[in-house]
Amino acid sequence: MTTKKISVLARDNHAEAMRVAAGLTIYGHEVSLVFMDHTVAESEENAKQAELLELADITPETTVVEMSEDLTFLDSSALAKIINTADQIINI
Repeated sequence: MTTKKISVLARDNHAEAMRVAAGLTIYGHEVSLVFMDHTVAESEENAKQAELLELADITPETTVVEMSEDLTFLDSSALAKIINTADQIINI
C-alpha cells in the first residue's frame, strides 16, 4: 500500500471528522485535519475524539478566526496549499 497525504476538512460534524482522521493514520497515511465553518463545540464526544487525535499525533488547524488562539489559523491561500498538495480530500 502506498502512503498518501490525506486532508480531512471538518465542516459539519467535527467529532466524526476527528474520528475519521485518527482512523486513517492506522494505515500509515499522513493525515491533516482542518476545522472549518464554526467552532468545535465543547462536548464529551468531541473531548473523546480530541484524545484520539493526540494519540494519532494529529495537530488540527482551523479556518475559524475564533479558534485561532488555540490552533494554527489558515487563511485562504494556506488552505488552498493544503488542498492542492493532498492526494485525497475528505469533507465531513
